[in-house]
Amino acid sequence: MRKQKIGIVVSRFNIDVTDRLLAGCLKTLGAAKIEESDISVVRVPGAYEIPWTLQEMALSKKYSILITLGCILKGETPQNDYMAKSVVENIQKISLQTRVPCVLGVITPNTEKQALARTKGEMDRGKEAALAALEMLRIKLRGL
Repeated sequence: MRKQKIGIVVSRFNIDVTDRLLAGCLKTLGAAKIEESDISVVRVPGAYEIPWTLQEMALSKKYSILITLGCILKGETPQNDYMAKSVVENIQKISLQTRVPCVLGVITPNTEKQALARTKGEMDRGKEAALAALEMLRIKLRGL
């Protein structure tokens, strides 16, 4: 069996939040005995750039599982709604078309306080994304 590689695409926009999501994700993967050398982290400018990068990583056939991490905060205009819809739909499309499981770790909170709350404790969405990736990896390896 070949070594399982995990790719993570993380947005730099709202970096205070996304760095915490990444930290929770990496800590959880480490606790599951995933070696650092088997994890590739690619940073992109914002959430809108996640799908393109994700698709390139999926098409490379280097990764068994891909994780997306980002934060699309609600603003005063509907731009965040359009962006979130596009990002989420394209992440799912890439996963289905490439057959590489892509885990959604892009959060869409209303406030920065809500965003930060989702980076720790029971609401740590970075940890949650890593756990989902590990479960999908087990399902994939079982050959459903």
